[in-house]
Amino acid sequence: MEQSQSNVRDSPHRTALVTGATAGIGAEFAAQLAAQGRHLILVARDADRLAEVAHQLESRYAIHAEALVADLLTEEGQLAVEARIASDVDPVELLVNNAGYGLGKSFAQNDWATERDHWRIHTEVPLRFAHAALTAMLRRGGGRIINVASVAAFTPRGTYSAAKLAMVNFSEWASLHYAETDLAVTALCPGFTRTEFHERMGQDVKGFPAFAWLKAEDVVRQGLADSAAGRGVSIPSLRYKAARVASTVLPDRLVERIVRRS
Repeated sequence: MEQSQSNVRDSPHRTALVTGATAGIGAEFAAQLAAQGRHLILVARDADRLAEVAHQLESRYAIHAEALVADLLTEEGQLAVEARIASDVDPVELLVNNAGYGLGKSFAQNDWATERDHWRIHTEVPLRFAHAALTAMLRRGGGRIINVASVAAFTPRGTYSAAKLAMVNFSEWASLHYAETDLAVTALCPGFTRTEFHERMGQDVKGFPAFAWLKAEDVVRQGLADSAAGRGVSIPSLRYKAARVASTVLPDRLVERIVRRS
């Protein structure tokens, strides 16, 4: 008997793989998925921190959390994750492409290696993992992919927004292309979210208005709900949905000026 879409995508105890799983939105994805009873494959570079997160989740939720230590800017690291996604042993039914970081300087101020790696972690790496996941999920009969992008994708914000726009476009296409299958591909596009992201890139956020900030738990909750509903794009909160609309109707020069000031 065939399972319905919701059963295939959301059955308890199915396995999810989360990249960048030790902090911020990635850690919140891991926690909420563990609370659902899903087994986890957690991917990050920091072996000690990864082991600690895995242990905490296993202890709290009685699930299995597999720690996969990988530097995603190396071929070895990408191959390890790709192989785990493709494996039919405890197969990955949900892939969360979350790993990434921001740059504190503008394009011309960074050296090329820095910009190249930044572009790769936000486009090449998630696309490679999405390719492995889609291939395996189509063979198995279903699954979900969430690509963590940003509302910055809809504004002129340098190479970060360009990379995120690429993932939004890919996710929207995949969502439409595979609409008649039991697959869902969603780009999650949060605005400013209280995580370590801005601190790690050396950005001072003290002057940012309080209303602009989202909570990671709300962002992840909305992303999971929109993914389960099969939506190609998820924008948490009405204020950022409105911001996306505004970015399409305001003059580009004005939008760029607003974004630069923020």
